[in-house]
Amino acid sequence: MPVSETKRKNNDKYNEKCDYISIRPIKERGQEIRAAAAAAGQSLQGYILQACAERMARDAEQAER
Repeated sequence: MPVSETKRKNNDKYNEKCDYISIRPIKERGQEIRAAAAAAGQSLQGYILQACAERMARDAEQAER
């Protein structure tokens, strides 16, 4: 089913705001991360972004000390 012109424009507008970061873990580690995300009830992207945000907050807190 083709995407409507409006939907394509909205997708393009959204994608302009996004960065693209690729990670390539060893397959076993990737499976572990996917399983952890599923167990947490999160998407893989959401799980990874939350983990990054928590680490960044922890690092910032330690830098303030």
